[in-house]
Amino acid sequence: MEKKKIMIVDDDARNIFALKATLKSKGFDCIACTGATEALDILRRENPVDAVLIDMMMPEMDGYEAIPLMKKLDGRLPVIAVTAQAMVGDREKCLAAGADDYISKPIDVDKLLKVLSSI
Repeated sequence: MEKKKIMIVDDDARNIFALKATLKSKGFDCIACTGATEALDILRRENPVDAVLIDMMMPEMDGYEAIPLMKKLDGRLPVIAVTAQAMVGDREKCLAAGADDYISKPIDVDKLLKVLSSI
């Protein structure tokens, strides 16, 4: 079985490190970038990824702006919002932006793996 390739988009290197380590230990391939603009460039030119985990609060271009652009490139690409924003209505706001699912920080690894198992 081919490994699933996950793109991690987060402006905090510590979050990227932790997610990559966790996902690699569970058999996923990972690529990462620190901004949405870079993520969009990668999606335009590289081999496709199986899913994107995107931080919603980043400088320059946040996840709310980036998700619709990612979906325009590939409407079937699963994009999962990963955010510290865990207030009432934040999940709905992420889904309204086009996210396929929502994971709050700190990340519950079991929940994340359950979400990724459906891709």
